[in-house]
Amino acid sequence: MDGPPEKPTAGKMSARLSALKGVVAESGRAGGSDQPLAGVFWVVAAMAFLAALITLGRYLSKAGIDPLQVVFFRNFFCVVWMLPLLFYRGPSLVRTKNLKLYGLRVALSFIAMTSMFQAVARIPVGEVTAISFLAPLMGTAFAIVLLGEKVRLRRWMAMIVGLFGALVILQPGVSVLGVGQAFALTTACVMGLIGPLVKKLTHEDDADRVVFLTNLLLTPLSLIPALFVWSWPPAEFWPHLIGLGLVAVLGHLALVRAYAAMDASLVMTFKFVRLPFAVMFGYFAFQESISMTTWIGGFIIFAASVYVTRREVKLKGEKAVVAMHVPPPPQG
Repeated sequence: MDGPPEKPTAGKMSARLSALKGVVAESGRAGGSDQPLAGVFWVVAAMAFLAALITLGRYLSKAGIDPLQVVFFRNFFCVVWMLPLLFYRGPSLVRTKNLKLYGLRVALSFIAMTSMFQAVARIPVGEVTAISFLAPLMGTAFAIVLLGEKVRLRRWMAMIVGLFGALVILQPGVSVLGVGQAFALTTACVMGLIGPLVKKLTHEDDADRVVFLTNLLLTPLSLIPALFVWSWPPAEFWPHLIGLGLVAVLGHLALVRAYAAMDASLVMTFKFVRLPFAVMFGYFAFQESISMTTWIGGFIIFAASVYVTRREVKLKGEKAVVAMHVPPPPQG
């Protein structure tokens, strides 16, 4: 006959708890390392590059280059800058089993990118950046509507606070909601949908493949609308167009390394530095600034987004506990 079930020993309990800690840690981290100093460096670098990206987009648009062409050149030169990686890795860089997901991701990215460059052609880069902090909150809202995700009171309150921050920036009834603000809101909404898609793609494809394939597919797609407004840019703007692709590549590669170095919730915490970078670049490039209400609203939105991100990481950890079926430690 079988004896009574074996009680977990202290050694086995310790091993299970150690395994659980690993699962919980991985639920909030894109990579397997824990290097917070390196992670902070990479996320700050990424935010600087991405702020430079939209500043360049505003500069080119103000110089008379249509935003639709700016989108195309951004994608085209991203691919050009990543060609050495293709030569190094060969055809494996473009092989994937998730072509349908890439199609959806590319379509959404095209909408988000076009809206963003249309926005910075009309309003300051700092204002566009502040509104963009709504993206994580929009992602949670879409998860509720499209996926039926259950959200408790605290996350509902965070979303309401974030919405209040958006109202502080937009000031309905005090100032008219312009086309630029509408494009910026569109970008934030669509970016909320893109986030979960990227996470799903990186489960099977490495970050370099995701970035390269996305830009490779975006290039011909963005060329089509650009042809309707096509005008060859003057020679003095070509270095800026080439640089547009470079800062986009560097920004996304730095962000990937930030996620690999530390928890996703910590990465989110340091993303607010993109607003000071955007305001600084906007000031030096165009002598423009943003109002105090935009600073306050951006901070409110960002704080709510950080809370939502940290809350999601915590819930993933709790789900990992259930999945591990770890018995409670002995009392006494």
